[in-house]
Amino acid sequence: MTTIAVLVGSLRKDSYNLRLAKSVERLAPEGTEFVYANLNLPLFNQDLEADFPPEATALKQLVEGADGVLFVTPEYNRSFSGVLKNAIDWGSRPWGQSSFAGKPAALIGASGGALGATQAQAALRNVLVFLDTKLMGQPEVYFNALTGFDENGELASSAEGFIKSFAEAFVKHVESSSAAK
Repeated sequence: MTTIAVLVGSLRKDSYNLRLAKSVERLAPEGTEFVYANLNLPLFNQDLEADFPPEATALKQLVEGADGVLFVTPEYNRSFSGVLKNAIDWGSRPWGQSSFAGKPAALIGASGGALGATQAQAALRNVLVFLDTKLMGQPEVYFNALTGFDENGELASSAEGFIKSFAEAFVKHVESSSAAK
């Protein structure tokens, strides 16, 4: 079983990004388990590190126990969400104890705009490289939610093949990274 920790950077009930993550999960190879992180965390404050919040500890344990991490980001003001940044900050603390270091990872994102979260992913890519994740380069998924989901909110049939190829490539990336250890 390959376990993927999923960090969806939107707390919105009807999040495009949660739908996209669920679509990747549905199309992933058999034997892959997706576990979704709770990103309802207190705002990162270094003063709280001495008494690490239990929600942040749970996030760190989820990431550390997973074989890989999927970051799913909306685009807010040409960058990734504060929710996701906050989770990354907690997961990378305390200094020298980052849960992300060496983890195979990928990033995707959906937005209602034609650019499909390209700018958010570019900004997030810089952070993930700094965190020393084993970031998958290809295929990239810049997902336009207005055309990529149908009227029922399901993945459009025209997008199925592409999202399936991403899911397969990501799981292969995770498994090959784990085999190289």
